[in-house]
Amino acid sequence: MTALLDRITFNPAQCGGKPCIRGMRIRVSDVLGMLAEGVTEQQILADFPYLELADIRASLAYASQASDHPVLSVRAAE
Repeated sequence: MTALLDRITFNPAQCGGKPCIRGMRIRVSDVLGMLAEGVTEQQILADFPYLELADIRASLAYASQASDHPVLSVRAAE
């Protein structure tokens, strides 16, 4: 998964510092949003010919890692 995540870049001067694909101005959230709306990988690649299948997989890997955060539980005082 590390090789996939290397495709995700962060640049404060680009797209507000949000995670992007290989330094391009397409955000990970753009790819994830298209997938969530039912756009197929093949359709995304046809509409964005500069993207590669590994870029789509990298977006999914990034989302998977980002959503796996620790959960802190606070107990009320008895």
